[in-house]
Amino acid sequence: MSLEFISLEKIQEIAHQYGYWAVFIGILLENLGIPLPGETVTLVGGFLAGSGQLNYWFVLGSAILGAVIGGTCGYWIGRYTGWSFLLTIGRFLRIPEDRLEESKHKFSENAGKAVFFGRFIALLRILSGLLAGIAEMSFGKFFLYNLAGAIVWASVIVTSSFFLGRIISLEQLVGWAGQFTIVALLIVIAWIVIPLWLESRQIKQSVAKTEE
Repeated sequence: MSLEFISLEKIQEIAHQYGYWAVFIGILLENLGIPLPGETVTLVGGFLAGSGQLNYWFVLGSAILGAVIGGTCGYWIGRYTGWSFLLTIGRFLRIPEDRLEESKHKFSENAGKAVFFGRFIALLRILSGLLAGIAEMSFGKFFLYNLAGAIVWASVIVTSSFFLGRIISLEQLVGWAGQFTIVALLIVIAWIVIPLWLESRQIKQSVAKTEE
């Protein structure tokens, strides 16, 4: 999830100028909900490492550290203020509190998976830490999933751009990453929406049979 008016050329310029700090701060701020192209900056960092302009391990470490700290900050924001804010929005949208409680409980059952796999999906990368805090996931459990997700995500992003950047252009690499994100997001939406639709359909059928 990024600001569309930040061009790839500008991101490359920032990465050249600030190096590892650009990778660290970019993904840190993206995880805090600020719409900056953190993943793209990380891809550029791996690309520059592949061309010998940056050190691979420093880029990887910067990405992991930024992701872990950003996710942790999101968790504590959600833990202390997220639920009351969600209740306020619920009242504004006339969503019953018990419905929000039910959603909170359902998320808590899959919070670990959401935190880990959410790293690979732009919207979930921003929201998973916040939602884990709202669901009151234990910090120890959150930290482990957050750290594991950050290590795997950063390793895939930096390593793929490090090697693929030697045979394809950076523009094509970023394009592929964007396409993957869109497909992954659609899969997650379907995974959430389809069961809800099936459940709603079953309830309507049950009501119809009862009325007969």
